Amino acid sequence: MTETASVRCPACRREHRYTAPAYPCPCGAPVAPRLDRAGAAATVAHRIWRDDWVTVRCGTCGRRGEWPRPEVGCSCGLVLRVAVVEDGESAAAPDGTARADGSAASEAVTVRRAAAAARPPFPSVTIRTARDAVTATALYLRWLGYRGVRRADQRPPSGIGLAARGVVAQVDPAVRPATLRDVECLWLTAMTESADCLYFSLAGYAADARARADALGVALFVLDLTGTPRPVNGPAEALTATDTGNRAP
Repeated sequence: MTETASVRCPACRREHRYTAPAYPCPCGAPVAPRLDRAGAAATVAHRIWRDDWVTVRCGTCGRRGEWPRPEVGCSCGLVLRVAVVEDGESAAAPDGTARADGSAASEAVTVRRAAAAARPPFPSVTIRTARDAVTATALYLRWLGYRGVRRADQRPPSGIGLAARGVVAQVDPAVRPATLRDVECLWLTAMTESADCLYFSLAGYAADARARADALGVALFVLDLTGTPRPVNGPAEALTATDTGNRAP
């Protein structure tokens, strides 16, 4: 059950009533961060990926997941990070490196296939800013069954890179369609990581980019403003098919 708490801006002293949003656990139960009523809100001056996520434990199945850390926009112009009760490791904690015998990759495939068979409908996240697009994509990757979603170590030529065990993804919030070069650069990055590659664009794709993605097996998604990724080519449709599970990394 979600909580409501009073959040005071440390600059202008205005108070805001904040209700923590609930997100769907892969088991289907809603989970929400526990608000720290005794804690003080902190202002967000610089964005750091690990600070934007919080570990929340599902009260139904016990699974620990990473979800967006609660924030409130104050009318004075500041963004306030709401105090929460931490539960386990932070989103930035590494999820371990793949073992030489490939057992880590096999485990990832098994987990993702099980999640694909039972996952509930994806809850959309309204996109108003580039950060919203990244949040929606990160949640979608988790919905697909990828674990340990984080900022990619290698920055893409355009957009924002995300990575998890067995996958690299690119989020392109630009108003222009993604180009052939964008798709090829993502594919080359995925090749070096021996991982799946997924591209998420707000403005769609150029015709030659879509053709090249089909040839290379790059999954293409379009993000609409409701925050629901829509598969637009064969690899993306195959990846989201619940009856076949996800592709192996």
